[in-house]
Amino acid sequence: MAYNRYSSFTINGEVKKLPFIKLPQKTSDKEDVYKIGITRFDILSDKYYGDSSYGWLIQLANPKLGSLEFNIEDNSILIIPFPLDSTIKNYQDAVAKYITYYGI
Repeated sequence: MAYNRYSSFTINGEVKKLPFIKLPQKTSDKEDVYKIGITRFDILSDKYYGDSSYGWLIQLANPKLGSLEFNIEDNSILIIPFPLDSTIKNYQDAVAKYITYYGI
């Protein structure tokens, strides 16, 4: 079962706005080249993690490319946060820190 990134931001069944969480780069991260009309984050997620539901992690690891997949320029280098388990842990730590500072 995939990690539920909404669980920390759900109160009484209502999902609150998710903040942008920047993922730190790791030496173990991978790179892939974005090809317009071919590359999709769900497919990259499946390729690197064996699960198509982590495209949002790839998006968080590439903030300079914007938040909309279809606005990414052809041949852009994408950082693929890797491995998945330590990336999820980094995300959870960043979320906990965010909630400590700002609340939900």
